[in-house]
Formats: sequence, structure tokens, C-alpha cells
Amino acid sequence: MVKWWVFIKAQASSLISSATDFLVTVLMVELVHLPPVVAGAIGTTTGGILNFTLGRNWVFQSKEHPVPQQALKYLLVWVGNLLLNVGGLALMVHVFNVNYVFSKIMVSLLVGIFYNYVLQGKYVFKK
Repeated sequence: MVKWWVFIKAQASSLISSATDFLVTVLMVELVHLPPVVAGAIGTTTGGILNFTLGRNWVFQSKEHPVPQQALKYLLVWVGNLLLNVGGLALMVHVFNVNYVFSKIMVSLLVGIFYNYVLQGKYVFKK
């Protein structure tokens, strides 16, 4: 598969997963009244599960390795993703007093492009 096409599919997967993450985060804040950082962690978890499924089956089409093996690798990368996203969100919201939705968008974009795509392609779903 052409690498640029994989990159485009990875960004689409990230967008779908991020939209799910954002929806869950906003619902948890606005309807359940959870603190933004807690809601962000729940949203990130939900988006992470969806992103793994899309990455394995659609983006990288990497089904030759057992799911538990890939899931463990993904989990290791995802923990870094969670820490970067929640830490970045906490920094933006609590230190710089930036709106949590805007903060989540900015942090997610940076982490998604410079951390997730690289590590998923070169480590988690490597053929």
C-alpha cells in the first residue's frame, strides 16, 4: 500500500477516534458534571479503543500478529498518549486558563501527529 494513503487513512482514523473522544469528554463534563481532566481521561480511553480497532483492521491492515501482542504494544504507546493528552489538557486548563474544548483540540492534534502516527506505524502495527 502506498505510504501516503496509509498516512491519510491514519489521519481519518485519528479524526474519527478524536471525534468520539471529544463527544465523550463534552458529554461527561456537561451532562455528568465530571471535572474536565477526568472527563478527558474517559474520552481518551474511549477514543483509544476505537483507534486500535481501526488501526489494526483498516489503516495498517496488520492482522498477521495476534491481537493480544498488538494490543500490548498499543497499550504501551497509548499510555504515553494518555499521559501527554491529560497532562497537556491539565496544563492548558489549570495553568494557562484556556477553555477545555480548545485545549483538548490543540493537545490532541499535536500528540496525534507527532507521537501516535509515528509510533503506531513503526512499532505497534509494523509488518
